[in-house]
Amino acid sequence: MGKLDGRVALVTGAGQGVGRGIALAMAAEGAAVAVLGRTAAKLEETCATIRERGGRAWAVPCDVKDGAALERAVADVVGHFGGVNILVNNAQEVALGPLTSVSDEAFDAGWQSGPMATFRLMKMCYPYLKGGGCIINLGSTAAMRWDYAYYGTYACVKEAIRSLSRAAACEWARDGIRVNTILPCADSPALMSWMGTAIAGDRDAFLNSIPLGRVGRCEEDIGRFAVLLCTSEAGYVTGQSIAVDGGQAYL
Repeated sequence: MGKLDGRVALVTGAGQGVGRGIALAMAAEGAAVAVLGRTAAKLEETCATIRERGGRAWAVPCDVKDGAALERAVADVVGHFGGVNILVNNAQEVALGPLTSVSDEAFDAGWQSGPMATFRLMKMCYPYLKGGGCIINLGSTAAMRWDYAYYGTYACVKEAIRSLSRAAACEWARDGIRVNTILPCADSPALMSWMGTAIAGDRDAFLNSIPLGRVGRCEEDIGRFAVLLCTSEAGYVTGQSIAVDGGQAYL
């Protein structure tokens, strides 16, 4: 018996990184997983891995910045699996750099793929989540940095997601829906690429800032914690922002 047997999870940005790790972990605990993202080949690879392990998965190519595409995706998932019990909003386009260098287009892409997509999907899935559903939104500890330089626009959109999550948790608790935000430090392709090219001093300083001394693993550390948040063991937890980062951030 898996901890999520009989449940349907919709995970965005699940073709790689944290989204993929969460999708794999939830499937391993019995959830049927709808894997959303822009790149069909990556989605199919995630689904293939889940199926090889004996799980159920379905790829749904979708640009989360497109509201109409999201509506079609949710309808397709409900038609295919019969509903949605878990929503994971992970997809996010990232704009980093000095405020004078970040373009309006890049900032808007971050806004549309993050807070707007989260807002839309929460509302679209709300009718199916009533009576015991869970939402997990992905935030960031970027807004907890002492130095915001080059992280301003990214921290901005991630903080907006935290605010939306808290509001949904308060408004929808009476409907039996729990909403939490996790702020991960994980071995995503972007972070591992940076660590592979960063000078040794910067890389060592980053690792030294993590009390547990290592970067989290997308499936084993982040994914399994996401599973826990969707179980009865975490049934009294809602409206929270939880750093899953080896102790790096001080919230």
